[in-house]
Amino acid sequence: MHTLHGRALPFAQGIKIANPNLTVVVNVGDGDLLGIGSAHFVAMGRRNIDIVVIMHNNTVYGLTKGQASPTLRLGEQPKSLPKPNIQSAVNPIALALASGYTFVARGYAARVPHLKELIKQAILHKGSAFIDVLQPCVTFDNIHTYDYYNKRVYDVQEEDKWDPVVDTPEKRWEKLKGALQYAYADGERIPIGVFYVDKTVPPFEERLLSRMPKYLEAPPALQKIEENGAPAINQNVFKQLFKRNIIEIGKR
Repeated sequence: MHTLHGRALPFAQGIKIANPNLTVVVNVGDGDLLGIGSAHFVAMGRRNIDIVVIMHNNTVYGLTKGQASPTLRLGEQPKSLPKPNIQSAVNPIALALASGYTFVARGYAARVPHLKELIKQAILHKGSAFIDVLQPCVTFDNIHTYDYYNKRVYDVQEEDKWDPVVDTPEKRWEKLKGALQYAYADGERIPIGVFYVDKTVPPFEERLLSRMPKYLEAPPALQKIEENGAPAINQNVFKQLFKRNIIEIGKR
């Protein structure tokens, strides 16, 4: 489904809440997700809806001639910019952690088998999952090239033996601190892999059960709304269902 720029997450959340049986994966760029779409990004993390967000991070707006995206660092000047960037960068991993995403990872477009495994793990995770994909823009960004990343990226599970899993609430702070250290690591060593996984936070679909006990049995998208071309609920049935909330107003 192709949606409005910056509004992919509200569409995805509506789809998932209407039918929680679906596997929902969102592909977005760093410009729309962390620019105009940043409020939606934070809101989804707070809800912990069972959706996977894959962000293609190339530090520029690659479809509109290479303007600086929110992930371009202060002072950097790819060839598409007439002057160095004068805004500080958003750290997508740190923002995801602060917002409540319960699966947070970083991949690299040139390490396809590794990225494939990250996506599989994110889909299997129950809750909001975020993958920051380092993806060079070969047209407009002559700084963050494949050569640049090939010399720097390393797998935190392979080299550091980092265990990102929170399986009890007591481990949360320790794992968050470790994940944040990886989020802000930069320069000559850029970590990729799974930074944080919290299995103790209930997904939004389970939270809805406290308000609507039959939500998972009969979610909105699977409810019958018509029968033989006519609405399934007529005026008499509607009055029976909502009789406690109906106020009769007599004629004057």
